[in-house]
Amino acid sequence: MAQDRVEAVERALTALEAFDTDRETLSLSELAQATGFYKSTLLRLLGSLERFDYVQRSADGRWRLGASPARLARRHPPSRELAARLQPALDRLAATTGETAALLASRGDEAECRLVALPNQELRHELSPGRRWPLQAPGDPRLALPGGTMICQSLPEALGAEALWLSLSGPAGRLAPQAARRALATACRTLAGAAEVAP
Repeated sequence: MAQDRVEAVERALTALEAFDTDRETLSLSELAQATGFYKSTLLRLLGSLERFDYVQRSADGRWRLGASPARLARRHPPSRELAARLQPALDRLAATTGETAALLASRGDEAECRLVALPNQELRHELSPGRRWPLQAPGDPRLALPGGTMICQSLPEALGAEALWLSLSGPAGRLAPQAARRALATACRTLAGAAEVAP
């Protein structure tokens, strides 16, 4: 109903929706074009969103999503139980391989990042929960990365009702495909074994 609407909140949410794109960062001009808002209006909205870490501004003035959307995404599907089981595996993958580890799911003709663990590397693939991109082909959730590589391994159906994958992604010259596949296969076997003994 119209009386239940808060216009300022809807404008802020519209600004956040503009970040649902393949681009990691957006300029103020790009945000203005995507939202239809004046730059002065956007700066006020982004300032409030930045204070709560929903967006972050880089030194060159470009904007990106902050940590708060990812924090809240952990409360969303997959279930907390599944996330609690998978996040430690992603953390281990990121720590042992030095690359970005993620849980991916398919939704229609799109892939979506559900959970992620970032490595302690300056040069890394920045991925965040909630990010979506078109499937390259049915059953292929890989994200095309200029200068980078993403390698995926499907998870056993016992871990969820939908198609899920573990992925490793990073710079093409650093991410060795065979080593990545071995690490992913080991993680999948470990998770499958844990699912079989879970009550």
